Amino acid sequence: MTHCKEYGLRARFLRPATAATALVMLLTFAPAAALAQRGFLEGTPKPPTAIPKGPTPRMPDGKPNFSGVWNSPDFGSLGAPLPLQPWAQKLADERKKNGEIDDPEAKCLPGGVPRISPYPMKIVQTPDLVVMLFEGNVHSYRQFFLDGRPHDKSLDPSFMGDSVAHWEGDTLVVDTVNFNDRTWLSSGSAAPHTDKLHVIERYRRPDLGHIEVDITLEDPGALTKPHTFKRLHTLDQGWEIHEYVCNDLVLDLTRK
Repeated sequence: MTHCKEYGLRARFLRPATAATALVMLLTFAPAAALAQRGFLEGTPKPPTAIPKGPTPRMPDGKPNFSGVWNSPDFGSLGAPLPLQPWAQKLADERKKNGEIDDPEAKCLPGGVPRISPYPMKIVQTPDLVVMLFEGNVHSYRQFFLDGRPHDKSLDPSFMGDSVAHWEGDTLVVDTVNFNDRTWLSSGSAAPHTDKLHVIERYRRPDLGHIEVDITLEDPGALTKPHTFKRLHTLDQGWEIHEYVCNDLVLDLTRK
């Protein structure tokens, strides 16, 4: 039986009509520190791990090495309120009023960008490619191509978009376009976006234990102006990402 000791949820006894709502409420309102430890639907959460100290690790070419398993304590934050256009603000308000029951993540769909789950992620870095592997939801992934290629205009719009990257000194700049419009920008805001969304991320690793990211959202279809906010990731040297199958959870939640 799926059992969440941390929040007292015994999913087997939930009625089908309330299953998605319960999952959304957990993801939206549960403390980020607990959720980021992966254990909230698997029994006892993983004990917190001290953030390691030390200098920035580097690749053979001297660039910062972002490899490792990372937690995201501020995963749900977009900084200040989003500058939504009237139609987008109205839709976000309606979603909140409905308890965010239509949140795509509650249906085991990818979270999109810049939204991430409260579960750990793993970064694997090579000179020409950086890959993000997300433990949560549907084992989503992102690829940051560093080989100088342009955006692939032949691709269909997708949940995670198409990302190309380049270095500006020790900062990894990631440019992502070609999104579909099926994701929410975050659970807390319930904000929509359009297929015109353009995300620019600037990754820095100031020391061993932290990654700092400046994220700018541009969407002339849903925002009145660009919006920039910060995100922090902390290194977890005592952990590996594990299999977590959102579909199995939903089936268990809705099973009579």
